[in-house]
Amino acid sequence: MDENQSIDVENSINSGQVFLWKKHNHFWYGINGQDILKVDSLGDIKSYRNTRVDFFRKRDDMAEIIKSIAIDNETKNAVKKYPGLRLLDQDPFQCLISFIVSSNSNIQKIKNSLERISRKFGTRVKFESQEFFLFPKPEGLAKASINEITDCGVGYRAKYVKEAANMSFLKMIDFEYLKKSDYHDAKENICLVPGVGNKVADCILLFSLNKLESFPLDRWMIRILEKYYAGQFQITTKTITDRQYDALHEKIINHYGRYAGYAQQFLFKMERENYKKKWL
Repeated sequence: MDENQSIDVENSINSGQVFLWKKHNHFWYGINGQDILKVDSLGDIKSYRNTRVDFFRKRDDMAEIIKSIAIDNETKNAVKKYPGLRLLDQDPFQCLISFIVSSNSNIQKIKNSLERISRKFGTRVKFESQEFFLFPKPEGLAKASINEITDCGVGYRAKYVKEAANMSFLKMIDFEYLKKSDYHDAKENICLVPGVGNKVADCILLFSLNKLESFPLDRWMIRILEKYYAGQFQITTKTITDRQYDALHEKIINHYGRYAGYAQQFLFKMERENYKKKWL
């Protein structure tokens, strides 16, 4: 098998990275910012805006990545089980809002909230004889009232959504700059956004800002580390302070190297599948 070519579209989309996707007649359709992507089973993309998008990161050398991360039994098993799993390269503003909304929630609720946000504040378009709502532009959400955003089912996160949109609109967050920055600078920057803590920041960095050493640590990943790596990473508390998060991330980087984010995604996918958790 050529690891650089084979992409498992179904498992990549259903791995907790994206939420505004649906399957129709053997194709996956997804909202990606101001674009809609139609993806076939091989990972080939047709774009509503006719843009060239490397959504499945075909540029990544998967042979090298897998060699680098498959260094213990758990990761070896995960890589073997989901050989075509890929990290997705998303629209950064949509990714930012998605993971702010994701905080302390589940995939179905996140999906529902984001769909409501798109319907309420996004532009309605027709693509492939179907109706879609593009993700709102930053200014659209920045001008919305807290109540209007709350009505989309995001609860206490409404004020964070509005503030993040406002900061994006005012260019207080410069996604292109963050893509070029190193991991620590980019993380420091993105954590200035209200509602963005360590885990949310690492998701945004990994799924939209090209930081492959990001390793989002949510309760699933903590459970995995406790279960399989107790001796190695020595997690002693259920909740992790910022300092503990940073120290743990450093140990993880020392273990997995600069593609640690791929290891996280494989482990996360395997563990949630083991628990038969719902995806999209």
